[in-house]
Amino acid sequence: MERIPLAIVGCGGMGHRHLFGLAELHRNDLSPFDLVGACDPVTENAESLAGQAEQLLGKRPTVVKNLAELEGLGVAAVDITTTPRYHHTLGVEAIERNWHAMIEKPVGLTVRAANRIQKAAKASDRVISVAENYRRDPINRLAKALLDGGVIGDPRYMIHNTSGGGNLMTISVWRHQKDQSGVLLDVGVHFADIMEYFLGDIESVYAQMRLYEPTRYNPAALGAESTSNPAGVYGKAQRAMPAEFQATADDAIYATINFKNGAVGQYIENHAEHGQGLWIRQIHGSKGSMDMPSDRSGRILKLTLDRTHVVDNESILDLVPDFRLDEATAKLFGGDRLWRYEFPFELTDRKLIAVEYADFGLGIQGKRPVEVDLAQGSRSVAVSYAMMESGAAGGKLLSIDDVLAEKVTAYQQDIDEGLGIA
Repeated sequence: MERIPLAIVGCGGMGHRHLFGLAELHRNDLSPFDLVGACDPVTENAESLAGQAEQLLGKRPTVVKNLAELEGLGVAAVDITTTPRYHHTLGVEAIERNWHAMIEKPVGLTVRAANRIQKAAKASDRVISVAENYRRDPINRLAKALLDGGVIGDPRYMIHNTSGGGNLMTISVWRHQKDQSGVLLDVGVHFADIMEYFLGDIESVYAQMRLYEPTRYNPAALGAESTSNPAGVYGKAQRAMPAEFQATADDAIYATINFKNGAVGQYIENHAEHGQGLWIRQIHGSKGSMDMPSDRSGRILKLTLDRTHVVDNESILDLVPDFRLDEATAKLFGGDRLWRYEFPFELTDRKLIAVEYADFGLGIQGKRPVEVDLAQGSRSVAVSYAMMESGAAGGKLLSIDDVLAEKVTAYQQDIDEGLGIA
């Protein structure tokens, strides 16, 4: 199999997580990639990633500071894992250099930024994938099979509620800054994607939005244990971040979501919860309901059929006899018909990123289209901003098509101005 020369662009926390995912793919003999470059203007970050790559992959990629320096390495594909503010400029530049690209979510910092990448991609035959991992969770694959198999009948409504966080920092300072990608975008695009994965296109939304905690605190800066350090890769950076800072991005949204298929969604995303944390993801249909566990947990999905019949064990697979996970997911997670799994979060995180890479590789090889393309990644950005635009407008009903077409941009205006694309 001909190898695909790859560079990771952005070697901070997410870049390291992607490296671990690539190594997991390599360890399972599934990787078509040859990591040749570690690209970051912060040389210390790139050197760190290159050193770990040497340990994990047996070869040290060349450290460079920008995309121009990658040209001499024979790069064919890049994995863009910078902070979201740079996704659109790097994505466009990669396309112009005739490289395939996988871009971390959100694919653009605003809808207009995402549309810039789409415009560049239309004039190219390069494969562009959006690194969206939640839908790739084996339990979410099972849930999708149950929905498509009509097990709970025609979907009528979905409840997607999550809350937590208090006044503490979520991973990093920039996730609380509106011009860098606040939490409602950073987390919201995951949930926008998974809702459309399950129930199809969202047609319109209306919402209320709040900034409850304008001052955020970072325990790691004071030597305490971080409460938000996924995959354990952010600790050093968090200790160097401020112990206290001002948040400019809203931290809670409450929305009603209208799907094109007629289903209705109730959506809560609250990152300022001081009481009991909340997780509810349910879909109710004409024959029953489905109660789903949190993403990347491996916990059990529960069905309730005809009001009283509960299915929450291996027999759930009998309801979808044709359900099979794809080759990469099955090999990484240990089976093609899973109804639960048990891995530490760090390993689950790596495996799901490995699945992203596997999908990207198959797309480049022309074996199948990538699953989360630019159009879907841009829709997730638009759904998240439609809720925020509605909240900023006092709860106005907004269509996703209008937001995608940049007809509604008031909340995003100052971000676009800061990006120089207003």
